[in-house]
Amino acid sequence: MSLITRSATFFRAAPLLAITVVVVVIMALCLTAGGAWLAVLGGSLYYLSAGIVLLLTAWLLARHRAEALWVFAALLLGTMAWAIWEVGFDFWSLAPRGDVLAPLGVWLLLPFIARSLAPNLRVARWALGLVLVAAMGVLAFSLARDRHDLAGTVADGSTTDAVASTEAAPPAGGDNWTAYGGSSFGTRYSSLSQITTANAKDLKLAWEFRTGDHKGPDDPDEITNQATPLKIGDLLYTCSPHQIVFALDAATGKLRWKFDPQVRHNKAFQHMTCRGVSYHATKPGAVTTDGAPAPSDCPERIFVPTNDGRMFALDARTGTPCAGFGNQGQIDLKEGSEIQTLGFYEGTSPPVVTDKILIVGGAVIDNYSDRVPSGVIRGFDIYSGRLIWAFDAGNPDPNEMPSGSHHFTAGSPNSWSISAADESLGLVYVPLGSSSPDIWGGGRSPEKERYDSALVALEIATGKLRWSFQNVHHDLWDMDMPSQPSLVDLRSNGGVTPAIYIPAKTGDIFVLDRRDGHQLVPAPEKPVPQGAAPGDRLAPTQPFSGLSFRPPGMLTDAQMWGSTMLDQLACRIKFKRLRYEGPFTPPSEQGTLVFPGDFGMFEWGGIAVDPKRQIAIANPQSIPFISRLVPRGKDNPAAPNAAHPPGTEVGVQPMYGAPFGVDLGIFLSPLGIPCLAPPWGNIAAIDLRTHKVVWQHRIGTIRDQAPLPLPFKLGVPMLGGPIVTAGGVIFITGTMDDYIRAFDVRDGRQVWQDRLPAGGQSTPMTYEAGGKQYVVTVDGGHGSFGTKLGDYVRAYALP
Repeated sequence: MSLITRSATFFRAAPLLAITVVVVVIMALCLTAGGAWLAVLGGSLYYLSAGIVLLLTAWLLARHRAEALWVFAALLLGTMAWAIWEVGFDFWSLAPRGDVLAPLGVWLLLPFIARSLAPNLRVARWALGLVLVAAMGVLAFSLARDRHDLAGTVADGSTTDAVASTEAAPPAGGDNWTAYGGSSFGTRYSSLSQITTANAKDLKLAWEFRTGDHKGPDDPDEITNQATPLKIGDLLYTCSPHQIVFALDAATGKLRWKFDPQVRHNKAFQHMTCRGVSYHATKPGAVTTDGAPAPSDCPERIFVPTNDGRMFALDARTGTPCAGFGNQGQIDLKEGSEIQTLGFYEGTSPPVVTDKILIVGGAVIDNYSDRVPSGVIRGFDIYSGRLIWAFDAGNPDPNEMPSGSHHFTAGSPNSWSISAADESLGLVYVPLGSSSPDIWGGGRSPEKERYDSALVALEIATGKLRWSFQNVHHDLWDMDMPSQPSLVDLRSNGGVTPAIYIPAKTGDIFVLDRRDGHQLVPAPEKPVPQGAAPGDRLAPTQPFSGLSFRPPGMLTDAQMWGSTMLDQLACRIKFKRLRYEGPFTPPSEQGTLVFPGDFGMFEWGGIAVDPKRQIAIANPQSIPFISRLVPRGKDNPAAPNAAHPPGTEVGVQPMYGAPFGVDLGIFLSPLGIPCLAPPWGNIAAIDLRTHKVVWQHRIGTIRDQAPLPLPFKLGVPMLGGPIVTAGGVIFITGTMDDYIRAFDVRDGRQVWQDRLPAGGQSTPMTYEAGGKQYVVTVDGGHGSFGTKLGDYVRAYALP
């Protein structure tokens, strides 16, 4: 009888069994081929072995032999033992190792399959059944405990031996929220206590405002609203992606006024976003930087930068531009730069407001060219808009002012994030990015290297450098300083130490004396991998803070993940093919695994500091990236052309002026799932007396990212930071699922959540109006983050 005839007879006699055999054979061949490839790369032998055992199972099934159940039971038992050996009792790491095999085992036990098998079927079915029960028991045990969870309790302490506000510190929240981080200290703390852990469950939507500002046909994909509103008096101030400013009644959300700067925009922009506005009130007897009496117009001002490189000053009560500021209420931030291409310099973050000086940074286009605008930091007279000083990090004399014969240095490190200030010390603390392009540094000058990816402490009055701290030397990983630093007064038996906490993309939090940059938590230099791309170089060591959320040790292929064992196998193969020697593995043509990845373990949201309980709240995330250098060629020309519009953030980033472009992306499985096992996002509390993590828990579900709305709490990435209140409540909205959540500051227990109409990739804030405490969130979504876009400003309060 021919093979075709025998196969046809087999299908007619037992069609379900025949289909099962075909499925098992296909799966076995995939595992055998992929497992062999992984074994050649030096990875686990399990997949090759499992593929061979599955082929044996399929052969026995095709021969109607009950021994197939014994063989499959042995495979399941071996898989369970191997999985526990690799990852321990971690449910989300165990699940993909068995989420195909276990259902297949159940299928083989069903009567319409099992009755086709002989002999000794009863014993074989019992054996397989017992193994399946044991596997379910292991999963249930693992689900009941989270080995990534750290339980702990923060005591309701006083400020006697650690953190306290000093007279130099600005007020912490209270009725108002006067700056992006609550105050110029960037602590994201409010002294309000009406909302507590006991009544937070009763929070209801008090009002909702729609900005009407939506993504347009000429906008880039990277459009988002990351604003944290301000509240002063009876008004709430916020902005939308096109830098339209809104003043709302703080108690009702009703529009009082709005101002549209008519931003010129197109797809060449890399970003279209607004993180917030800044506020200034003229004090009695105030004078300008040249000693003249402060003007009487615009006694209260709102400042907003724009994506097309301008800065506006508005009357806080009416929204009218302040005529005496610059040119009828605006200044051109591109002035002084040789390169003025629209979209190459963007104001995305609120400036720092001090008594007399407005301190401004901006975002410079990433990975497009080495010929980009300067990232110069500037101080302007807060009343007139006159340029007072400059700090041009890439210039041999960083304080050299522009003139007819001098432009700011192209490609100087920029500050796209939010700065902090201590006016009692006369210092502003500016987080800097890297020189352009980010991923290749062979052409950087020594001057650009000095402050690359560093925090600089500048004199508010002059812009002169007081001290600096470099978070990454010769940065080739886009590990710029992303977060607003937080200023904290540490109190101990030795007295008060003015400290600064600097969250970094690397997962480190650097703790320094903010007077002189002296390390309060050691950050020793440690050797890092070498072997730069041709024409580039590497720093031999990098600083590693003693306070860090960077995962210990190196990643292994055992930590690779997937929704099934097949795409997990694909991730393991992909991992083994990449260059990876731990943190700071240099970019390569082979492809380098960058972990922590370009998103960073900390982003612009920063941390929140509770001075009463002496803790900080952090929300670190863990997402690896792949960085692959692409030599010049057909798909990566040496000069700009129409195929590479400046604003693109997908595919190959051209890096004109360098010998390579770079292909950057998240390390994903073939199904688009992160290849690293979860959690990808956590919320944690740090004791500021000991600088130890007190508690840490996963945050967020995959409900809005999965094909089905499954609320699995894996712990997801975030964009946006936490706030904390004297009422003992933490609020956060930045997760990839569309929720606002409240947590108990003592132990991290979630006490409330509400569904948002769009992604909340922003940092919330809180204030009091009419005797009622409100919590406000801006929910605009995020284009490249993949959350739902919207135009919502929402306020919650107790009934």
